[in-house]
Amino acid sequence: MRKVTVSSRRTFLKEAGCLTIGFSLLNNTFSEANQSVIEDEVPGGLKNQPQINAWLEILADGRVRVLTGKMELGQGIRTAIAQVAADELDLDLMQVEVHLAETGRTPHEGYTAGSGSIENSAMSVRYAAATARQKLLDLAAKHWNIPANTLQIKDGKITKTDGKEQLTFAQLLGGKQLEGDVKLPVTLKPKTAYRWVGKAIPRQDIERMVRAEPVYVQDLRFPGMVHARIVRPPAYDAKLISVDEAKLRQAVPGILKTVINGSFVGIIAAEEYEAMQAQLSARQQTKWSTPKPLPSGQNLAAYIKNLPVKTRSVKEQGNVASVDEVSGNSLKASYFRPYQMHGSIGPSCAVALYEDQKLHIWTHSQGVYPLREALKKMLDLPTESIHIKGVPGSGCYGHNGADDVAAEAALLALAYPGKHVRLQWSREEEHAWEPYGSAMEAEVEARLDATGKITHWKYAVWSDSHSTRPGGDPGNLLVARYLKKSFPASSSGYSGGAYRNSEPYYAIPNLKVDAHFFEGPLRVSALRSLGAYGNVFAIESFMDELAEKAGKDPLAFRIAHLTDKRAIEAIEKLGELTRREKVAKNEGIGYAFSRYKNVAAYCAIAAKVAVDPKTGVVQVVKMWSVIDAGEVINLDGIKNQTEGGMVQAASWTLQEEVLFDQHHISSRDWYSYPIFRFRDVPLVEVEVINRPTESPLGAGEAAQGPTAAALVNAIYRASGKRVRNLPVQAGGNEAKGEKKKGK
Repeated sequence: MRKVTVSSRRTFLKEAGCLTIGFSLLNNTFSEANQSVIEDEVPGGLKNQPQINAWLEILADGRVRVLTGKMELGQGIRTAIAQVAADELDLDLMQVEVHLAETGRTPHEGYTAGSGSIENSAMSVRYAAATARQKLLDLAAKHWNIPANTLQIKDGKITKTDGKEQLTFAQLLGGKQLEGDVKLPVTLKPKTAYRWVGKAIPRQDIERMVRAEPVYVQDLRFPGMVHARIVRPPAYDAKLISVDEAKLRQAVPGILKTVINGSFVGIIAAEEYEAMQAQLSARQQTKWSTPKPLPSGQNLAAYIKNLPVKTRSVKEQGNVASVDEVSGNSLKASYFRPYQMHGSIGPSCAVALYEDQKLHIWTHSQGVYPLREALKKMLDLPTESIHIKGVPGSGCYGHNGADDVAAEAALLALAYPGKHVRLQWSREEEHAWEPYGSAMEAEVEARLDATGKITHWKYAVWSDSHSTRPGGDPGNLLVARYLKKSFPASSSGYSGGAYRNSEPYYAIPNLKVDAHFFEGPLRVSALRSLGAYGNVFAIESFMDELAEKAGKDPLAFRIAHLTDKRAIEAIEKLGELTRREKVAKNEGIGYAFSRYKNVAAYCAIAAKVAVDPKTGVVQVVKMWSVIDAGEVINLDGIKNQTEGGMVQAASWTLQEEVLFDQHHISSRDWYSYPIFRFRDVPLVEVEVINRPTESPLGAGEAAQGPTAAALVNAIYRASGKRVRNLPVQAGGNEAKGEKKKGK
């Protein structure tokens, strides 16, 4: 019997355009030998929660409710999942309702992170919906005592071929839900028969946003709701010495309760304005210890490189010992990105209610189940006593203050039971207390042969963690560090984010990549794309420098080092998009490419900039992108995410840097931490390569790294200045960067 391998099976799927798994035809020996092949292809969430009714419910009105453990973060997961379910169940899109992350209600899918919502949650829904479709047909066939293949299914109804009788899904189930597990073999519809997948379907919530209708957790209001604020320490490590509650109540008579627990001070008032006034007044009525100073005024790039590190070898092949032995053909450079913040437009917010021995929380956390695990330890409550419902937040680009504000609201609700307690962070709190994207330093050197090909590559990156999400650890919740029974912060978080995309996606025979992990002075965690932003900025800037040294066209130089045809096609299409673009004096176009995580979406970026020769101020004129995210689920969604990623990364690259003094963060408003204004936003053009027979790939974080490199490469062509230290415009372009690095 012919042996079935992963590659041959995938080749078959590409050719057939459908998935039909026929294990029942195989003998036991064959099945056992290839079981791992099948398991590899079961979508992520289904592995732990294979029940059909964990993913969808048939409603009494004939519609279908789809359940996802993922949150809506602007990636459009609600619309994309509805498209997938509607196609497999032959429904109109309006007949599908999507219910977002909620403990005890939706599947436990961990965090909404890593651009994995489509690959994991949407594909799990696809399999569950396909299984549900077959079960519904089987039930109808049994009801009419006729073969299932004589039935038709459309718009929530199953009809006999002659059209004389039909049943709605709800009638067929008689008030029950579909039971059983999603088991292989699962027959998916041929992709050529899809009605919704691959189309550009606008997100309905955008219209609600434009109309200023309630969308976000910040918009939630409940009858009798009270409001809260937190009195923050003057620095990370400051401890509370005393609070003069009498003077505080005298200053703000509307205070309902002051909650003091160790160094945590929370104030609850009937009206939000009173809570805000109490927060301001409390600064005069509290005394704090003097903490150890932060390393302000120092060369940050040098400082982080001199911190104690743990080193990991990421990749090593061939021999790089001779990388710099041949003079004239080697090149060396270093690159720096500063601490950067999420800068969420809507500061973090949560509502909590403790009633009848149960704690309810409404939050824009990216992981309601991991948050519950952390809270049960912090609050010493049983799991079943905590219910968390996900509600979209205004501006979520990673681990911002969402989990922290939820934990604080929970503490206050326990101290003031029976009332919805709404806690809204201020702009200053969001800027000063959120966990930032880590500062990173990268050093890279390479050698070219006589033909201009890279023969040796040595890369080292220094970085703090890029993820300290709660993940069941209360020490990663900000408030837990200040409680009387405190939980210390973890000494380090997820290290893989630091070396994400640190290995170049190019064919280089002799290569070595090392990652050095330090514990820096600021609170850090996941910011969109994690370390890929810094690593791709460094690698793709250096690729441009190498291309120039080799005397090659930058796009041709990249293509010459690629073996992946999809990567080459993306770069070639980018070249076609920009071929006729003209540049004036002091203008330039730069290019960059990466494949996110080296296994996800392919993204090639071009940027056109104009540089004022007198001031060095950079204007981004236009940016282009070609992205290949495999099978397109929602064309509009991929474009939206790519456009947003390009604009956000352009803002990071040109303007954004977290500053701090000896005591704490000094970037506490939009003046001290500028982001792109509407006048700064360039034209953007995104071309999507749709590959319906390939797996869908996460696209939300593909553009950030190549955008940074494309911009600095464009600046070099416009001005002759090579920017290796970000942000570009933090007080004087490259001159500041060189000074910062002590060169």
